[in-house]
Amino acid sequence: MRNTIAFILLALIGAFSACQSPQKANLSAEDQFVDSLVSIMTIEEKVGQLTLYTSDMDQTGAYIRKEYETDIKDGKVGAIFNAYGAAYTRRLQEMAVNNTRLRIPLLFGYDVIHGQRTIFPMPLAEAASWNLEAIQRSARIAAEEATAEGLHWTFAPMCDIARDPRWGRIVEGAGEDPYLGSLIGAARVKGFQGDDLSQTNTMAACVKHFAAYGAAQAGRDYHSVDMSRMMLREVYLPPYKAALDAGAVTVMSSFNDLDGIPATANKFLMTEVLRDEWHFKGFVVTDYTSIMELLYHGVAADTAEAAELSIKAGIDMDMQSGFFMQELPRLVAEKKVDEKLVDEAVKRILKVKYQLGLFEDPYRYCSEEREKNEIMTPEKLEAARDMARRSIVLLKNEDQLLPLSKSDKKIAVIGPLADSKRDMIGSWSAAGDWTKSVTLLEGIKAKVPNAKITFAKGCEVDGNDTKGFAEAKRVAQQSDVVILAVGEAYWMSGEAASRSNIDLPGVQQQLVEMIHATGKPVVVVLMNGRPLTINWIDKNVPAILETWLLGTEAGNAIADVIFGDYNPSGKLPVTFPQNVGQIPIYYSMKNTGRPFEADDKYTSKYLDVSNDPLYVFGHGLSYADFEYVAMRLSTEAIHENEVLKIEVELKNKGAYAGEEVVQLYVQDLVGSVTRPVRELKGFKRQWLEPGQSAVVTFELAVKDLAFYKADGTFGAEPGEFRVYAGGSSAAKLSDDFILE
Repeated sequence: MRNTIAFILLALIGAFSACQSPQKANLSAEDQFVDSLVSIMTIEEKVGQLTLYTSDMDQTGAYIRKEYETDIKDGKVGAIFNAYGAAYTRRLQEMAVNNTRLRIPLLFGYDVIHGQRTIFPMPLAEAASWNLEAIQRSARIAAEEATAEGLHWTFAPMCDIARDPRWGRIVEGAGEDPYLGSLIGAARVKGFQGDDLSQTNTMAACVKHFAAYGAAQAGRDYHSVDMSRMMLREVYLPPYKAALDAGAVTVMSSFNDLDGIPATANKFLMTEVLRDEWHFKGFVVTDYTSIMELLYHGVAADTAEAAELSIKAGIDMDMQSGFFMQELPRLVAEKKVDEKLVDEAVKRILKVKYQLGLFEDPYRYCSEEREKNEIMTPEKLEAARDMARRSIVLLKNEDQLLPLSKSDKKIAVIGPLADSKRDMIGSWSAAGDWTKSVTLLEGIKAKVPNAKITFAKGCEVDGNDTKGFAEAKRVAQQSDVVILAVGEAYWMSGEAASRSNIDLPGVQQQLVEMIHATGKPVVVVLMNGRPLTINWIDKNVPAILETWLLGTEAGNAIADVIFGDYNPSGKLPVTFPQNVGQIPIYYSMKNTGRPFEADDKYTSKYLDVSNDPLYVFGHGLSYADFEYVAMRLSTEAIHENEVLKIEVELKNKGAYAGEEVVQLYVQDLVGSVTRPVRELKGFKRQWLEPGQSAVVTFELAVKDLAFYKADGTFGAEPGEFRVYAGGSSAAKLSDDFILE
């Protein structure tokens, strides 16, 4: 049933208003509709639209709290999160549409982070693919499934740059680099939102967490952030901006403070940057209870002050704290908050509902037929498998141990993560059914059904129990090769999952050393949501695959790579440290006044470990053998409005066909402020058959050389630059040019 009465009434009011005001007559139909609706709303109805509450889940399924049900019927709730399912969302929608005076529909949101039912790799894993088309397709499929279950809005993408792997939420983002992170953030927005939000298979994206949440001190979730404005603008803000430029219609404020002001009360972020500089027209929602948390930050004395600070900073929607509903009507009545602020917030929210088509038909996303036919289809599962393969990074492959032969042999599959269905889909796995995930053991059995495969768990992911070691050793000794799956449980990364020690948890390291001591060839399959410190494994184990947390089709995808049906092409989107003492460590650091020199003690270095990471940003091997032959620049100098063309000659000297991610980095050798030793400025994928060569071409414009200068302006400075090309941030091929 359509919301016909309210729709016609408001259309008439809008037409009348337009007749009275020539200025209003020039407004779009959307603006006229929303302005007219707001003009007849009470303050309580307005504040209701600014209020977001949660649905809950118990053993019998989803339910709504009785007090929230009453609030919905009274028009005191504008949106609900954690509610999904076509029938359930219809029931909640009916509460709003059939009982409230203006019949304004609810907005349903959910954390669709890496899939809804068909679970794709975690975002950090997808970032390792460096494949924007595949990442966009992943978000598109997630939106198709989520909207088939009644959802309108996802709390993704997370665009936080993260350079501290102790932070559990590093798993939700694109890693350490603003250039790569910007492209991935934009791709995910385009995947979720498509070209038309009114289509029932697209959903509103939410760019989070604004801003700089990935720089939480000590890698501890919810902690403070302290950085220069230059660092904020050069490194942390660009991915949010790119995602908004791609069309994202909502933003989520972060938990952290910045410059001593919590983001949820930070007018500089929410108004000066977001609205005034970037001209963002959508709405801003808080993170969970973060208005309430202004009390704990110590910037608000009571609930009223917390609500006042937030609305004045530029917050539009209050997630879960209920402070807006509790305090804003009185604050407006007492003239402490201008009602125009409330009106603008309401308009921004109603416009998104309008764009989603909810005023035309509030039940358009509640299709049980779609829910039945569009969830976990064979095509979607194949896409998840493809994305998972693309996300795998071959860290090491000594003496070409991989790929393994499919011919009959004895294979030992060992480790606490080798047959753990729940861990395959990772954290933030939405409505994913972990019982339907494919484990590594299952994937291997399906791939090589004629091989003799034996399994031993060995130990748990966490804890000190070594009772399973003897069985694991026996199984290894009777095998020709061991595939050893170790890493982190699904709950060890994500929100509230920071770790001060990023070694393998529990007794897994002892298990690895014991299996290695058998003398059998070992392939370590890492499953984790963050970089781990695995120095011993790197030094002693011949083959290492970083498989992250790959989702529903994890086991099949890993087996595809292990047995050579897919040649890995993933590249690390984040640096792996040797130990936590090196953190923060990232490829684009600065030289300092005393750059490292091995023979000079008084340079920037450690006494007990080198400055080098274990694995650099951009690292990733292939079964192919790629050689970077030469680099050619089109000119020695460029001027404003000119473009430098860079040709990189690449050859495949190996026996396998494969795809290489060719990476381009630039160093500004002299600037008015210190500059990074190199910055990613481009990458391209190149497929080569054995013996084949190709020339990969890049272009650099003057705008690609811009930065925030000493006087605070943004632009490029004349001078000498060095350009690097290669298969990682440690690229050796280089040449110089001048910007005149």
